[in-house]
Amino acid sequence: MDKRVAIVDAVQTRHGDALGENIQEIMFGVVKELLDRVGIEKSEIGTMISSSSDYWQGISCSNSYYYDAAGANLKSGSKAADDSALGFHYGVMRVLSGQYKTALVVSVTKCSESPSVHTLTHMSADPFFQRPVGLNETVVAGLQAREYMNRYGLKEEELARVVMKNLGNARKNYHAHRKGELSLEDVLSSPMMVDPLREIDIPATSDGACAVLLAAGEIAGDLTKNPVFVEGLGWNVNHSFVGDQDLLNGALPKAAEMAYRMAGVKDPAKEIDVIEVCDTTSFNEILFTEQLGFCPPGKGRNILNDGTTSMGGAIPVNPSGGLFGANPYVARGLIRISEAALQIKGEAGEHQVRDVKRALAHSVHGLGGQLHSVVILGN
Repeated sequence: MDKRVAIVDAVQTRHGDALGENIQEIMFGVVKELLDRVGIEKSEIGTMISSSSDYWQGISCSNSYYYDAAGANLKSGSKAADDSALGFHYGVMRVLSGQYKTALVVSVTKCSESPSVHTLTHMSADPFFQRPVGLNETVVAGLQAREYMNRYGLKEEELARVVMKNLGNARKNYHAHRKGELSLEDVLSSPMMVDPLREIDIPATSDGACAVLLAAGEIAGDLTKNPVFVEGLGWNVNHSFVGDQDLLNGALPKAAEMAYRMAGVKDPAKEIDVIEVCDTTSFNEILFTEQLGFCPPGKGRNILNDGTTSMGGAIPVNPSGGLFGANPYVARGLIRISEAALQIKGEAGEHQVRDVKRALAHSVHGLGGQLHSVVILGN
């Protein structure tokens, strides 16, 4: 008996600034498309895991009012709040338990109906010491970037190259709603947001959703010709109080180590073909590729500058455009997993990378990267 878990298929919306549909309609559409692609009925879904956020949807029990739309009525279901990559982990574990042969993992965020990311992440800061000084996700990223620049000599022009690369990649991604061919001058003329990060260095939020169908290895081949197997999972958390964090050595290295150990990966730079990372800012893509083990600390700029992380490079990072292409805040982790799976299937469309056999998807949540998760997928 094959005790592995596989991704059967994955579907996402065409993301936008303000989708005209309500959340139930968005969820119904993405789940229906997924089930139609696979050729099964909702009655064949064993369990459903949803990821949404009371903050980001402005309602308590934020998953409860789209259960029917996701085909989960009267089914065993649960919720992984705020980071949809954790919903994926939860779904994998439910299938591994042997209680379910299939699991549907869904996530939706309609950022157009929520306050800004700066406001909402400010609310997650400590109310006595950190909110009064204005900390939020972007401010802490600025602190990280400035410390990194002071330590390793990173230049603003190198941050700009991340923006140019990812928005350029997004031009070939049907689902992305932000894309463009920018010059260095275009990026460097953007207003300063949080020194040293400019407004364009920080991906704006989006409306969007994603749905992924998981199956036990023993039946995955009956549902798709190209199952994508979950080879490794890893996650780790850091201090919630930003002052207790090492801003340049957080939770990600241990999360990556956990996933690599499970997948049997010894040298990620040689064994992984493509990476989808949650590039919460241009700087964070550089930091996270280092912390994932693709180069030593301080050398992320090198693999950016020499083209290693470009579409035609040895280790393409964010061929989809990453969060610069689309950033539905809670759904973005599951979207990274979806993009990685479609690369292995050879179904990523115009942004397909050649000969992908193993892919890495990463997600992050919280100020300074309080929570990181890593998923290794293979064929």
